[in-house]
Amino acid sequence: MGKTQKANLTTNESVIRPLLAWYRQNARPLPWRETRDPYAIWISEIMLQQTQVATVIPYWNRWMDHFPDLSSLAKASEASVLKCWEGLGYYRRARGIMEAAHTLVHYHQGQFPTEHDAILKLPGIGPYTAGAIASIAMDQPRPILDGNVIRVLSRHGYVTGNVKEPRITAQLWKTADEWVRAAHGLKPRPRNACSHLNQSIMELGALICLPGKLAKCDACPISSSCDALNADAVSHLPNKPKREASIQRARVVILIECGTKVLVTQQKVEDVNGGLWEFFSHPLESTKKLCEPTAAAVSGILKARLGLIGQTPTPWTHIRHSITRYRYTLYCFRVKVPKAFEPNDEYKWVSRSELNQCAMPSAHNKLRGMIASTTRAKK
Repeated sequence: MGKTQKANLTTNESVIRPLLAWYRQNARPLPWRETRDPYAIWISEIMLQQTQVATVIPYWNRWMDHFPDLSSLAKASEASVLKCWEGLGYYRRARGIMEAAHTLVHYHQGQFPTEHDAILKLPGIGPYTAGAIASIAMDQPRPILDGNVIRVLSRHGYVTGNVKEPRITAQLWKTADEWVRAAHGLKPRPRNACSHLNQSIMELGALICLPGKLAKCDACPISSSCDALNADAVSHLPNKPKREASIQRARVVILIECGTKVLVTQQKVEDVNGGLWEFFSHPLESTKKLCEPTAAAVSGILKARLGLIGQTPTPWTHIRHSITRYRYTLYCFRVKVPKAFEPNDEYKWVSRSELNQCAMPSAHNKLRGMIASTTRAKK
């Protein structure tokens, strides 16, 4: 038996078969695991990017109720898609899904391609997502590499280099490819070997091979061959660059009301929250110490931006939220105007019922909820 055959046999017995057996016993009953539909799996993979599984489950279920297949999604309006995505964040993902759906309908007869390279060419789909769809939905021997997989592979192989460096990333992709191909070549070959192997690595990273000192090495099915465990270095891997320092930013948000109507604006497509609706807001100067603007300062903003004179805004609430490394503080005010002025094309007046139909980012959605609570309390 040659060296390569011996290495493959060792990998099969120490890694592949134990992982598959562990997955069969410990896989979480997630709704997208009940289907092999590439469309459904694609949606789950896009939603799971930078979002926890528990958060995604209700959103995925709601999405599949609204848009059960490519045809229904391709026919949907952007407003309805963004509304369904509302609260999940990173809204470019939703617009990328729409673009890919139109591509699939117009150029692939409404069918998901089975070739990995064709999947990779779809808008919004990178190497990880393409590999996930091809392996999980179609049981093809295609590798995947996300945060959980990186943690498992870097520890098992004791990869000490910075995982963000191209050379190290390529090394991890190579290992991921070797593992899934080993699963594909098992004799006899278990059913869904590639699909389950890739999911087992992700599941191991999510449940057992946890970050830092949280790792549950005693429960790991491949701990006996883990080089980092043997070197007592599990908690130090993967080697990641230090996070960039967070940046504090502040905005003033003003709920402008006239009777039962409120003023809103739709964000431009190129903006972070492109296509979503927000209340009137204005950036504040960045300072080391954030300070709530005075009512006079807010009045000045209303005058400069909208030409409103003589209106006295009242403080309402504060909201803090994060987008990537930015930490936002929203200083929120309310102001009532006696007559609905004619806004420019950037803004429009909407009724309370129309407001409920607008897709809004999470911070502004919180404010909308506060408006509804106040309205109910007055009844």
